[in-house]
Amino acid sequence: MDRYPPIAEHGLVGDLQTAALVSSQGVVDWFAAPRFDSPSIFAALLDHDGGGYLRLAPEHPAGTCRQLYYPDTAILVTRFMSPDGVGEVIDFMPPDPTRTATDRHTLVRVIRAVRGSVDFTLDCRPRFDYGRAEHALELDGNHAVFRAPGIDGHLQATFPLERDGKDVRGKVTLKSGESGGAVFTVCASGGAAPAPPTIAGLGEQVQDVSRFWQQWLRQSRYRGRWPELVHRSAITLKLLTYAPTGALIAAATMGLPEQVGGERNWDYRFTWVRDGSLSVRAMLDLGFVDEATDFVHWLVDRVREREGKDEPLQTMYRIDGSPDLPEQTLDHFEGYRGSFPVRIGNGAADQLQLDIYGEALYALNEGREIAQQANFEAWQALTRTLDWFADAWDRPDEGIWETRGGRQDFTYSRLMAWVAFDHGMRLAEYFRRPADLERWRRARDAVFDQIMQRGWSEKERAFVQHYDGDVLDASLLLMPRVGFIAPRSRAWLSTLDAMDRKLVSDSLVYRYDPSASPDGLRGSEGTFSLCTFLYVDALAQAGRPDRARYTFEKMLTYANHVGLFAEEVGPSGEQLGNFPQAFTPLSLIMAANTLDEALDAADGR
Repeated sequence: MDRYPPIAEHGLVGDLQTAALVSSQGVVDWFAAPRFDSPSIFAALLDHDGGGYLRLAPEHPAGTCRQLYYPDTAILVTRFMSPDGVGEVIDFMPPDPTRTATDRHTLVRVIRAVRGSVDFTLDCRPRFDYGRAEHALELDGNHAVFRAPGIDGHLQATFPLERDGKDVRGKVTLKSGESGGAVFTVCASGGAAPAPPTIAGLGEQVQDVSRFWQQWLRQSRYRGRWPELVHRSAITLKLLTYAPTGALIAAATMGLPEQVGGERNWDYRFTWVRDGSLSVRAMLDLGFVDEATDFVHWLVDRVREREGKDEPLQTMYRIDGSPDLPEQTLDHFEGYRGSFPVRIGNGAADQLQLDIYGEALYALNEGREIAQQANFEAWQALTRTLDWFADAWDRPDEGIWETRGGRQDFTYSRLMAWVAFDHGMRLAEYFRRPADLERWRRARDAVFDQIMQRGWSEKERAFVQHYDGDVLDASLLLMPRVGFIAPRSRAWLSTLDAMDRKLVSDSLVYRYDPSASPDGLRGSEGTFSLCTFLYVDALAQAGRPDRARYTFEKMLTYANHVGLFAEEVGPSGEQLGNFPQAFTPLSLIMAANTLDEALDAADGR
């Protein structure tokens, strides 16, 4: 068992309220419950010795390991192939179809011998509350209960378990055609024990969960050139959505580094207004109206509840809408391969990021048939927010990339201010609702003039990151998509060429150059996968479909073995940052749709 396997060597399973990572060695080395943003139970990925893990794999895994998903599902299969036999571990979490928030969550691990004879070993070492809470162990045959303050973990197997200090081990030998399994259930302290698993029952659960995902995916109306990866991206976004509220988290993990050994290690298990808003268009394009609807309603609630405060919207929230995300450091965790500090919470929640108003209005306008369902009081809250923003948009802020080096007049923040007013006007006209359209029009036009006068660099012949420099920024690749500039205008094509010179490396795109624009943090980072797909989107719109397709196809080679992406790609092609990140699959979906349209047009379809 590797102490720290590569970030990309994992698959994701979840039940739409929390999720777990399973390595290609059969180890659950990340799992937090009962919610995505709860304290971890297994976190060996952040501290091998103190984080905890659940391993279920051949006792001596010689030979080859492979992972794959059951087609069109979130059921993960890890195969172990050796001269003596072939074994499989099938991992999944049964979703609750009622979408009711619950403190009971189940991770199912089915084992099978496909050929020959396989000796499986189970090693369960939970470490509750990020490894800070002690637990007591009760063991009775095939049933172990780990009791920690406020939470119990039940481990039940189809084979005997034995005590290993405060942990549990087990062994079983399966011959070809035989199966078994282990089920780890989390619940509140003192909750009823789950029914013991049976081999027949485990098989039925595999079929039930497979049916759930395949029926959900049938809603997709994507008929383009990359169905497998587009649908895997849709499933990933669904897995990263907290079903009781419709909130999309930015990533399933916390603390995974943007640079191994560096300090850029953040907690991403929260809902950014920005990420969720951009997901609305992606999900609607695929036909997943319910998911888009749920997030729009979540967003409207956030607008209503903070109306009248100094800043009507916060950058990010917890998945239940709570605005409290205090940032702390887990000093007892060494971090992934020594990447310290390991943070929980996120201090960027208190930053000023003015772009979120534009992204919120973008989501509401893209899903305007959904937003129309909101009552008149919600519309009044929205109009008062835009009235306030008409006097508040012209301020330096920390920007989309949440820099910690001081506020700047970021061009992207101004771009999204333009979007806020422009799309607010579109909504008012579409709904035929009362609004101070003239006030919003004046503000929109003032933002436009400011960007054209101060956001353009004659030196670079391009729009730049902020008004006081010539640094390029890949966030501006959204300019044509949001309607600010024509995608084939001279100014935009010149900007695209400048980005190609300064930000693109072998078709991969950096967010910006930290050495040219200090962001208040030490170290560097890899190329940003979101930005690469935005680059594809912009190239396709700019009438460069062949270049866009080549870039897109090359980027797809950086997906991991089951089609997932982390936040970034490092210099040697390794995946870096939290995993998987929602920004990447949503931008993949956007790019695929735009590129399909551009290629169809070029082919005369």
